[in-house]
Order: sequence, then structure tokens, then C-alpha cells
Amino acid sequence: MTIRLPRPIQLLPWLFAAFFLLMASIASSQSLSVQPLNLVGTISPADWEAYRSRFVEDNGRVVDTANGNISHSEGQGYGLLLALAAADRRSFEQIWNFTFTELLIRDDGLAVWKWDPASKPRVTDRNNASDGDLLIAYALARAGTAWQEPRYTTAAQKLAKAIGKSTFSLSGRSMFLLPGAQGFGAGDRPDGPVINLSYWVFETFPVLAGLAPEYEWNRVWRDGVMLLQQSTSGRVRLPADWISLQNGLQPRPADGFPPEFGYNSLRIPLYLLRAGMTDMEWLRALKQRWSAENEGVAVVNVVTGQVRERLTDQGYAILPAALACALDGTPVPEALRTFEPSLYYPSTLYLLAKSLLGEKYPQCV
Repeated sequence: MTIRLPRPIQLLPWLFAAFFLLMASIASSQSLSVQPLNLVGTISPADWEAYRSRFVEDNGRVVDTANGNISHSEGQGYGLLLALAAADRRSFEQIWNFTFTELLIRDDGLAVWKWDPASKPRVTDRNNASDGDLLIAYALARAGTAWQEPRYTTAAQKLAKAIGKSTFSLSGRSMFLLPGAQGFGAGDRPDGPVINLSYWVFETFPVLAGLAPEYEWNRVWRDGVMLLQQSTSGRVRLPADWISLQNGLQPRPADGFPPEFGYNSLRIPLYLLRAGMTDMEWLRALKQRWSAENEGVAVVNVVTGQVRERLTDQGYAILPAALACALDGTPVPEALRTFEPSLYYPSTLYLLAKSLLGEKYPQCV
């Protein structure tokens, strides 16, 4: 009797399915047990003033100095989070007022993602960015508790419900976070759904789950971990910024975007550390890759492994230092201990990392 095996190509869907079930089993064994920072008082007044005077206007607009001086929901969310971490209630209120009046203008309760001072009207794209929405809602929720201000808590709950309703989506067996309410779903583009793993701000999930428990925050968190594990299982072991989940198969770089681990994804390890999620094996692999004797923080092609750009700004250099501290207790180099603001994005990452180190790992700084 001759036994005919299927051709290799016919085995691929079964292999993908088996891999998916394995990852799902791993993820389902985890619970939403992140350990967010206390936040308030984790940034020094001097560091916050250096940041605020450079990037926050008197009306509360957070300015992206490397991107045409626009403002976006991500920046407003970061600004709220950093003002809270600096215990600066006046600046927090200013940033919230701008966010509320200029960005929270959609009918579904989400924030528009972009505000451009050079355009009339200032908002030219009314789509949202779900990471900005998460950051804003989270900062409001934490401020409402810290300062006993129910107005902030109410606004946080409204936004949390809008996030759950409009950006949680299901594809196959994965429940995930759409980057925006429009343009990324299976019906919006041929390679859809498309996700961005750096939009999972893990420390926000348990707080917002308490405000909008009718939505599946636990599942979105667990499936985000699973998708990160899948996306870092290849030879290069780095996720692309923009990922296609078409047909529920192995995640791959999305069409129309550079297949790169870039400025978006490099903040994923910071989000994991801020949430206390230090037990992921991928973090150790990344720490080794980012070490001084290897390539350091860089924009990398996830298909070829080729480095396109090395990132040496202080705000990027502190990321491997934070990893080394959290995983091995390695002290942060002296050159990285004094804040020197440069551009909006790396300066923001620096303060987010500094607040993490100051609270959870003071022995390193």
C-alpha cells in the first residue's frame, strides 16, 4: 500500500492552526494581573518643567516638534499622564481642556487623532487612534482617583466604553484592538484586519476594565500577548509596526507599510515593563539585541533583518537601559540620568522610562 502525504503547501494551514492553538493555550493561562505604576510623584518637578516648557503650550496643546508641530491624541494622552506623574494638576487641567474641546468631537465618544495648526479647519482627519484614546482615558481615571475628582472619572468611563464599543474586534479566534475605528478592519482593506501591537498600552487595561466591564478587556489583553508572541517567533524576532491578520493566519507585515520594527514598536518593551510584565522571554532576547555590543535601538527590516537606522537619542538609549535594569538589576549609565529634552517623542519615552525606574527600580538610578 502506498501512503500519499499531502504536499507541503497543503500542510501550511494545519501548521498555522496548530501554532495558533498552542499560543492561545499559553495566553489563556494568563490573567489580567498587570502591575501599573502609582504614577503621582514619579517625575521630578525639574524634569517635568523642562518637558512642559518645550512641548506644552499654555492652552494645553502638546506639540509634536518633529512632525510639523501638530498635536495628536497620543501626545495629549502622554501629556496628561506625565502631568499626573509630576503632580501638576494645573497643567493636567489645561491639557484636558484642550483635549476635550478640540479632539473629543466625534459622535462616538472617541478622540480625533490629529490637530494641525497649519490647516483650516484644524482637524482634517476625524478618525481616531486607539492608543491615544487608551492613554487619555487611563490618565483621566488615575487622576480622578488620585485627586478625588469625579469629573475626570466620569470622562474616563465614557471614553472607555467608546473604546470597547468601536475598537475591539474579532477575527477568527482573536479579539484585538483596531488602530482606529475606520480603515483597518477586514472589510476596509484587502489584507485586513490590520493591527499595531504598540497600541496595546498594557497598564491601562485593568483600570479601564473596571470602568467598562461589559467589554472583553481581559481577552484583548491576552490575545495581544499571544499576537506579540506569534509576531516575534520568526528568524528576526521583531514585530512589524503594522501587521496583517488576514484570514487568521500567521501575522505578517501589512501591505502599504514598510515591513519594519520602527518608531511605533520600539515602545512595546517599555509598555510591558511599565505594566510589570517582565517574565516574557522575548524581552531578554531584545535586551541582548539592544546591548552596546550588538545593534542597539534601531529601525530594522523584519523580513531581512537589515538595520535601516540606528537611534541614539537619549530617549531611545534609555530603553535598553531600563530593560537591563528591570531584568538584571544593571545600573543606568550616568550619561542617561539627567534629562536633556530634544524632540517630542524620544523626550516623552525618556520621562515614561524615568518614572518607571524611579518608582520600581530606584536602585538602578
